[in-house]
Amino acid sequence: MCSRTTIAAALCALALGFLGATSAEAKVFFSRSEALELAFPDADRIEDESILLGDDQARAIETLAKSPLESRVVRVYRGFRENELLGYAFIDVHNVRTLPEAFLVVLSPEGEVRTLRVLAFHEPLEYMPTERWYRQFEEKSLAEPLRLGGDVHGIVGATLSARATTNGVRRALALYQVVVMRDDE
Repeated sequence: MCSRTTIAAALCALALGFLGATSAEAKVFFSRSEALELAFPDADRIEDESILLGDDQARAIETLAKSPLESRVVRVYRGFRENELLGYAFIDVHNVRTLPEAFLVVLSPEGEVRTLRVLAFHEPLEYMPTERWYRQFEEKSLAEPLRLGGDVHGIVGATLSARATTNGVRRALALYQVVVMRDDE
């Protein structure tokens, strides 16, 4: 018969093995600074601004995005070449299933998605959509429905990842509309 100490040690080893397997799946692809350099390769400067959203702004964003905000503190990145605005970028961090994903949404000065770049994905990598799948968001704006199963193609076996990404892109576009467009007017 096993002693309680032996059983406790075995359970602890088993738990550590599961934690090790989970963290081995986590993947960080780009740091924030690396992603911003890729987002605005022609920029001579990138400005960032932290904004604390008011109640009305948060409600407006959630309504437009059809998705809850993870935080009321948002950062807006603006890329410039001399005095020319190259575009905007937002980092969206959210849980896919139980673990986080972070991606950078780069918008044109007019508010259309230019690129989408995954920064980190902590779920098992087989749940991560392909680069080709992420490209379907390019040139999209809130004028499109951006609905999974509609104008956004689903992914067999990665429905939660597809839903989380679609919601994150909608949040970035809503942030642009509520915060950036109103500030630039």
